[in-house]
Amino acid sequence: MHFADTSKGRPFSKDPAVVRFKGRYYLYYSIFIPSEGGGKGRWGIGIAESGDLENWSRSGEIRPEQPYEANGFCAPGAIVRGGQIHLFYQTYGNGAKDAICHAISDDGLHFRRNPTNPIFSPTGDWNNGRAIDADVISFNDRYFLYFATRDPKGQIQMLGAAYTESDSDFSRGRWVQACSEAILKPELPWEGACIEAAAACVRDGKVYLFYAGNYNNKPQQIGCAVGEDGLRFKRLSETPFVKNGAPGEWNSSESGHPFLFMDEDGKTYLFYQGNNDNGNTWYLSKLEVGWAQGKPYIVKSGEGP
Repeated sequence: MHFADTSKGRPFSKDPAVVRFKGRYYLYYSIFIPSEGGGKGRWGIGIAESGDLENWSRSGEIRPEQPYEANGFCAPGAIVRGGQIHLFYQTYGNGAKDAICHAISDDGLHFRRNPTNPIFSPTGDWNNGRAIDADVISFNDRYFLYFATRDPKGQIQMLGAAYTESDSDFSRGRWVQACSEAILKPELPWEGACIEAAAACVRDGKVYLFYAGNYNNKPQQIGCAVGEDGLRFKRLSETPFVKNGAPGEWNSSESGHPFLFMDEDGKTYLFYQGNNDNGNTWYLSKLEVGWAQGKPYIVKSGEGP
């Protein structure tokens, strides 16, 4: 898989999120929408569909409509619940005031905003109030929301967590912040000053948290940590789980912003973004992830279960 939305004039798709819904696969991703009047453009969310996870066709986009989306939005996360797709996304361009929003779809293409948007931003003196890069999973009869935020000076990007009960409508006021400090922050040399884009999945009663280390094109690479309670995590390795490519490869500038998708047949796929021109273009790809003795590994082409 090597996909990019070219509807705006150049290959450009970031921040993937994938669900299976009514027999089809839906891919949501960040796109940049140029201004039709020649002014400042804004971020939005593109939509593509597939029948096989390999071949994708653009099928729509979600554009800013609400006042809180005036500067744009991006970085979707998605889950399926109760015959609907729930999309979690962030406002963009508001600095420390960027926050997480929520919308619902019955067909994968048209979304109704949560009337309480934005639904979440963190509090406490350990962060600057910003919340981006939402990822939501069901764990221990609750829904956990993982988000990225920054330190009070706005320099260090790190991860936090919140939760809501299993019957929640995901509205503002239903979320409980679950941490009084970062649940994961940059410590290793390759992580630079940034950990973002949590991508979680549950296996054998544990939460595996894939994440992007370092800012875009520094290069950003993908790590993995594991925890038993969804809040305390230990890295599985001091080296990246997915590295950037070698010079000349499609992802030599970075392999970043992961999303974990578990298909109905039990297979797990890691979707991620990359480029080889320092961010002038952005492509999306995927790797199959296998599991052995409680640790994930990249399934090589042609390898059996």
